[in-house]
Amino acid sequence: MAALFGRRMRRGAASTAVAAAAMAALSASGAPSAVGEQPAASAAERPSAGASGQEDPSVTGDSPYHTDLPPLKGPGRNDPPDETPATGSAESGIPATVLDAYRKAEASLAASNPRCRVPWELLAAIGKVESGHARGGRLDTNGTTPSPILGPVLNGVGFANISDTDGGAYDGDTLHDRAVGPMQFIPQTWESWGRDGNGDGRRDPNNIYDAALAAGSYLCAHDRDLTVERDLHQAILGYNRSQEYLRTVLHWYDYYRKGAHEVPDGSQPAPGAPTGTGGKTPSPAPVRPGTPSPSPTKPGKPTKPAKPGDGSSSKPTPPPTTPPPTTPPPTTPPPTTPAPATRLVDLGDGALSAPARERFAERPAVRAERADKKPAAQAKVRFTLTGETGTTFEGGATTVTVTTKADGVAKAPALLAGGKPGALTVKATLLGTTEPVTLGLRGEVTAPRADKLVRTDETELTCEAGATFAGRIALTATRDGEAAPGVAATATVLANADPADGEKAADQGPYFLTPGDEPAEDRRTRELTLTTDAKGNLLLPELHTDDTTGTFRLRVETTGGAVVVLELNVTDPA
Repeated sequence: MAALFGRRMRRGAASTAVAAAAMAALSASGAPSAVGEQPAASAAERPSAGASGQEDPSVTGDSPYHTDLPPLKGPGRNDPPDETPATGSAESGIPATVLDAYRKAEASLAASNPRCRVPWELLAAIGKVESGHARGGRLDTNGTTPSPILGPVLNGVGFANISDTDGGAYDGDTLHDRAVGPMQFIPQTWESWGRDGNGDGRRDPNNIYDAALAAGSYLCAHDRDLTVERDLHQAILGYNRSQEYLRTVLHWYDYYRKGAHEVPDGSQPAPGAPTGTGGKTPSPAPVRPGTPSPSPTKPGKPTKPAKPGDGSSSKPTPPPTTPPPTTPPPTTPPPTTPAPATRLVDLGDGALSAPARERFAERPAVRAERADKKPAAQAKVRFTLTGETGTTFEGGATTVTVTTKADGVAKAPALLAGGKPGALTVKATLLGTTEPVTLGLRGEVTAPRADKLVRTDETELTCEAGATFAGRIALTATRDGEAAPGVAATATVLANADPADGEKAADQGPYFLTPGDEPAEDRRTRELTLTTDAKGNLLLPELHTDDTTGTFRLRVETTGGAVVVLELNVTDPA
């Protein structure tokens, strides 16, 4: 298929390899438009989401993209020998607002994720390939596209098959998902990776600042270092699983690294109209540069008859015919603006509680409603954590903004409890309202717990009456195989050696001494509470005995139910 952006003829390739790469790239698909469906690359290389063994959908859902390559160099061309783009060339120009968004995303990620080292030129390459830099920089003053840039319907016909995940909140389609915005995020990926790049409190895939920062964050996933070639290629293929896509993005990345310049917003041509595929009625094929166009007969001028013997036919030349107009592909109207939300309703059941350093079972959730109490889709809800427990949302943030779906529901990311028990509040704020609309959702971090307790010393638990056991008993508590620090444990000396006789605390036999200045007789105790150290270790105080002989049990139990029972033997003095 012909490329949709630029439509340059490739002449004089420097080598067969370069020409082959160009042809491979040019054989891929067209670009997404505001409303129309676009052709995809080979359906064989775009597996359906959710298939057996298939990973999560790519950022774009493997939607089609711009396939035009940057200008190639070769014999007979007056290009600089170092293949640096000519200053001011149309191909190397990037709209001012779009370029600013790419650079700010690079700076933001350099501060938050310095290991990744994402370059703005890579974001520019993807933005060029995905949307022609937001249709040539057609943005409002906030960096948002005036109308949505939508990819094709991902219904499995030539593309991935992704059923609706957002209730049409982002893409206006309640049956299937579509890629949205300058960086072409499918809704479910935007829910996970959407960012607020311009600080307005919203995560909008149609805003170039938000979309550029989200794209950079996605490229940096899995602790990638984008200066490493393998990480770079994996990141790009995560955006769209196509080798042609990878080669095209790498060409533009290399091209922008050799030189790019700022041009005014909207000064570049927007991507061209799509060519039809997948059963859709095709648009007229573009005329490639260098192809002669038919010359229509000028009106009012008679056709000159052929002269006999001059080699021309005596048969009159038929007048040129005009091909019948083709039917344009069906379009999906852009989504309408719903009525604004005016209030929030708490959907929680009061179960926002988790032990320290564990994940909360419930996620904070609210429903945004309009004045008529119907659900409000596409409302922005900001969740903010307050308290001294050290709790965060998954990913480490304490503030996140979520867009409601068609049912009006906004769910915050999972909560990860901090290491300090105590109360916390999740404040849900409805954005975009003239008067503040806020809900306070209460939560609690309880004491940390352990699921396993093991003895780690080898002290013999036999002692003569009236003496002290040799050594101290040591144990280690763990949770899911990891050390469990700060876990409370209770050690109790039981009266009977036989568990069938019950768990009654002893009033004679072995005992501990509590700290203090009182006489030892007044500091005796057969039940005390301890806490594991930073490595989950528990070291019991010395055990002493009175003059009572026999067999006793020592039960040690942690918060979370981990238990160890040890047998203590007290013998007559030698």
